[in-house]
Amino acid sequence: MFRNILIPTDFSKNYIRPLEIALNLAEKYKSAIHLLHVVEVIADTEFADYEGFYSKLENRAKKKMSALIASYSGKEVPIIPAIVYGNRVQEILKFIKENRIDLVIMNSHKLDRRDPIQSWGTISYKVALFSDCPIMLAK
Repeated sequence: MFRNILIPTDFSKNYIRPLEIALNLAEKYKSAIHLLHVVEVIADTEFADYEGFYSKLENRAKKKMSALIASYSGKEVPIIPAIVYGNRVQEILKFIKENRIDLVIMNSHKLDRRDPIQSWGTISYKVALFSDCPIMLAK
């Protein structure tokens, strides 16, 4: 059913729940987990102008990604790391298509009932609207 599960991560504590859900599903369906981190680039700038800065962010992400994957090394589930540059929403949607992702599991912020419109601009909401595959939002 779900052969390729995507977990976009910013390495905050909030990605742990989606990853745990993905591990449970992956064990059941013999799936691979794709762990994606997007290094957000500064809009309307040349990449070369900030290449050193982006390189530091990428190296930091690689270390965190390696440590995260190592902490789940006892599992029988392949975890495939990926780090890309760009706009987070656009790169997640692109990754979904290019890697034939069957399910995306993301953290979702709780809706502020006093101001629900503020929550509509979140990355998870935008990905859920534009993705061609199912999205599971974990709270």
